[in-house]
Parts: sequence; C-alpha cells; structure tokens
Amino acid sequence: MPKYTYDLPKHDVDHGVEVKVAELLIDPQAQRTLNERRAQTIANNLVREAIGTIIVSERADGSRYIVDGQHRKRASELAGLDTIRADIHYGLSQEQEAILFLIKNRESHKPRPIDEYHVGLTGGVPLFVDTDRVLRAHKLSLGSSSTNSVGAVSGVLQITDRYGAEVLDRTLTIAEEAWGRSAESWDGMLLGGIGMFLGRHGDLVHDGEIAKKLERTGTAAKWRSQILSASSNGGFNNSGTGSRISVAYRFVLEAWNKGRRPANRIEG
Repeated sequence: MPKYTYDLPKHDVDHGVEVKVAELLIDPQAQRTLNERRAQTIANNLVREAIGTIIVSERADGSRYIVDGQHRKRASELAGLDTIRADIHYGLSQEQEAILFLIKNRESHKPRPIDEYHVGLTGGVPLFVDTDRVLRAHKLSLGSSSTNSVGAVSGVLQITDRYGAEVLDRTLTIAEEAWGRSAESWDGMLLGGIGMFLGRHGDLVHDGEIAKKLERTGTAAKWRSQILSASSNGGFNNSGTGSRISVAYRFVLEAWNKGRRPANRIEG
C-alpha cells in the first residue's frame, strides 16, 4: 500500500461559473508544461459546448489561477473565445493548488512524471519532498539519464511510495557501490529490483554485502540485458515495466542467496 496521500483542507467552491479567458493566470510551479501543439489541436476541433469545465483557484488578492485546464484555456484563446466555464476554489495556497492539481489528474489524463514531480515539490507533498531529499543527498537530480541524473522518474517515486525514503536511500547506495556512478547504474529496472528486494527483506540483509554480490554478478549493462532477455523469454515482454522489475527482484534475490546454506537463504 502507498505510504503517502494527498490531503486538502475544506474550502468553498463555486461550480460552473463563466470566467473571462483573458483574466486566467498560470503558475508554472503548479502546472505541467504547456504543449502548444496539443492546445492547437484542441482549438482546431473545438466545440464550445463540449469543452468541459476547468478548475480555477481564486487567491486572496482576487487573481485567478488555473489548476487544471490550461490547454483548454490556451485553445480557447487560439479559437477566439472570450469566456470558459470553471469550478472556482477559494482560499487555497500555492502549495494546496499544486496538491489539487495532483488529485484532479491522478485518475484522468495524468501529467508527465517529471511534471508531477515538480508540481509535487511546489505543493510540499511528502512523497516528492522525501524523494528529492534522498536524491540531493546522493548528488542526483531527476528527469534524464546521466551520471548525475536518474531518468526513471516513476520508478524512483514508486520505491519511495511503496517502501519509504530510507529504502530509496539504501537502493541508490547499493547501486552505486555495485556498479559505480553512471547512467546505467540508475536504470529504472535495476533500481526497482533492488528497491523491491530491500522493501521485502531489508531487515535481513547487509547493504555492503549485497552490493558486492551484485558487482560480482556483472555490470549494470549486463544486468539490464539479462533482465530484458529473461522478461521476454518468460512471456513478460508485453507486461510493462512492473514485470521487468519483478524479474530484476528475482535476480537480486538469487545473487543474495548464491553460496548460502539453505537455512540462511531468503525465500522469495
């Protein structure tokens, strides 16, 4: 079960209010990145009666910021519309606007993971704040694959969400000790497999020992190749990243158990 939830205070909301498009503002720290092409596509096929209702936050000074619907707002501008229908939320801080954005998009058109991450930081959401703290401690950023950056945004957040920030910290330490500091070391499948192993059996293992065992088994690139091959041969090739992480977990478990007496092995 996830360890983190999104919470908002009770507040007033007016539903279905016609607002002027020109008065609506966008806070880039509480929104995903605007895709101009997507907005133009919406504008090209826009039906005024079917555009739906956007979500707006009216701040204490009377300014109105879009929480959800910036592409429809931009499409309305491109199509020359003066007004758009909105649900207006009152009394929210910038942080709470970011949380409302995450709640509204959790089960609808999800933002890109990196946008969700940055908005979550703006909102002070513990999941994102805790993840950021661990990454900074390892001198890592999130968003692209490189020596000092992790591209597996969803994978890293999933480790924190399922097992906690401590497990993410241990996961990154083990990966670096096993394979060095490189883009390959931060592969989402490898981190996911180590994170799952620690999340399930972390109290039974020594991090330095598992790092040495992983190192002896092969490079990060070799691990990745073997995981992809095993996933495909096992019929998981159409099952997504989750199945590949499960395969990585099995490989980590086997590496830990190798050379151990049956009584000292961990059962998966």
